[in-house]
Amino acid sequence: MGLSGQLSVRVLCFTATFVASYNPWDFSGRHSGLSSRPRTPAPERQPVDPPFWSRSNSWAVVDVSQPRALSALTPVSVQCEEAQVVVTVQRDLFGTGRLVQAADLSLGPSGCKYTSLDGAMETVVFEAGLHECGSTLQMTPDSLIYSTRLYYKPALGSNPVIIRTSPVEVPIECHYPRRDNVSSKAIKPTWVPFSSTLSAEERLVFSLRLMNDDWTAERASKRYQLGDAMHVQADVNMVNHVALRLFVDHCVATLSPDGNSSPRHSIIDFHGCLVDGRLEDSSSAFVSPRIGPDSLRFTVDAFRFAQEQGDLVYMTCHLKVVAGNQPPDALSKACSFDKARASWSALEGSDGICRCCEAGNCGISPGESSMGEREADVLVGPFVLEELKTSTYLEDERKPRTASQDAHEKSVLIMMGLTVMTGLLASASVVLAFLLGCRKSRRADV
Repeated sequence: MGLSGQLSVRVLCFTATFVASYNPWDFSGRHSGLSSRPRTPAPERQPVDPPFWSRSNSWAVVDVSQPRALSALTPVSVQCEEAQVVVTVQRDLFGTGRLVQAADLSLGPSGCKYTSLDGAMETVVFEAGLHECGSTLQMTPDSLIYSTRLYYKPALGSNPVIIRTSPVEVPIECHYPRRDNVSSKAIKPTWVPFSSTLSAEERLVFSLRLMNDDWTAERASKRYQLGDAMHVQADVNMVNHVALRLFVDHCVATLSPDGNSSPRHSIIDFHGCLVDGRLEDSSSAFVSPRIGPDSLRFTVDAFRFAQEQGDLVYMTCHLKVVAGNQPPDALSKACSFDKARASWSALEGSDGICRCCEAGNCGISPGESSMGEREADVLVGPFVLEELKTSTYLEDERKPRTASQDAHEKSVLIMMGLTVMTGLLASASVVLAFLLGCRKSRRADV
């Protein structure tokens, strides 16, 4: 081997030795002049307690669909008194230290304003009668329930394009037992002949309840999905009263407790025609036979209002009773649409009294009859009507796919690492073989 060849071999050996001793993962700055800086760990998120609501003789509940959680320091407290409800609102409604304007708070659909403002305590107080501010009354066999709502509707600030707080709607209910004396005053007995005290206001108690599928008890859950059937039972408690027969004159579903609000869907109309069952996609009908003259059952297929964000639905029904010996007629009836026969059929009496249901003109009620007809509007709700939880199923299906994707990515990374390690070992073997060759060449030169 000539001199030039030996020199080339030695240069290659020196280069290979330098490359073999070089650590490409050393970032200490010894070669690059860069200093490594420790990473600051990301701050941990502090858990946030869920909001807690004061329950003083009644309860206040905030809708779970609210876009922003309220303060956890009991921002709303309710006191149900003998003839009025007292609502106290903390101006720090959201617990952020930013006080809301008292003028932006109102009580009930009528928009009653606050009665007092405590600057020291930073509270706003509403005092209203149980029947004021658009409150509604629901009667059950055991309780009188007065319902209203507290509204926070922030006014536009100096910049009308943006808002910095979200509106809030807080349902409020006051429950009073029917069989107890809720008055703080002494009861003064009155000895009045029974015939003069026979009145619907004192003796007739109307109720409307959502029942379970076998009608044995009131339904515990107020949630329904599209495709479910709602079992509704109307009752009248006739204490010491002559025999009467109950009918549902008309019934509407709305998004608020106001039965005259919009949008609204008629379930029963025209003095006892279950018009919801006339729709092609519905099987709503009265349940036959009656369990008694003081009860009336019917089923309604669950539905939602189209193009509406809310899923809370109220049902307001106008119930009435007639004398027990009065035969059903066009103004007092219970009619369902029979899709098999494509005609209306009566729960009781002749089907001829239901012919007016198709035309939608069954006459006008003359009002209270001489036979002792009594009537009342009864509200049930709110209950939740929601679509089938297809998104939940999709989410459950995504979870195993995500886990499999993670496993696939890990396997790919492992294969890449093994490939790199194999390449490094092969390169090291080549370099080692080359170094051994260089050493043998040096010995041969010596």
